[in-house]
Amino acid sequence: MNRSGDAADSRVMNDMATPTDSRVPAVAQHAHAYAATDGADGHIWHGVPTLLLTTTGRRSGAARRTVLIYGRHEGLLLLAASHRGAAHHPDWYLNLQSNPLVTVQIRGERLPARARTLAGPAREQAWTTMAQLYPEYVRYQAQTSRIIPVVALEPIGPATPEATTPTPSGSPHAQT
Repeated sequence: MNRSGDAADSRVMNDMATPTDSRVPAVAQHAHAYAATDGADGHIWHGVPTLLLTTTGRRSGAARRTVLIYGRHEGLLLLAASHRGAAHHPDWYLNLQSNPLVTVQIRGERLPARARTLAGPAREQAWTTMAQLYPEYVRYQAQTSRIIPVVALEPIGPATPEATTPTPSGSPHAQT
């Protein structure tokens, strides 16, 4: 049983060793270097901390990995689904809306987590944290009509060197 108390969270589907990296070549290269060096190459990018986020593809069911800037607020890891100010949400965010169970790697530490989109005052506080960390987020918000989601990641199990992406049993989106 893990911290969330849900035995299904401990079931695993995708091996962390075989995720598909971002379609954006520079992001894929960053992810590969980060993973190969346990973050020695890539944890700090342009002065800000980054992590590897592995989600389950909402249609394919395959492990999908990307590199994201992260912040911390009240014991949570924070992500901004900015997509650099695009009119639509990034794929990783759409994936975690279908399956909020993810794997996070910060440097050499890998841990399963549950993602949730923040709303109201919690979102505003987290947005302020992220905008202070990476001021470009303010510009990204100004260039899109959508409200950029801020996601909190809550650990659901112990950190391990080889964590895997958990999935709930009978997940319908694993087949899409």
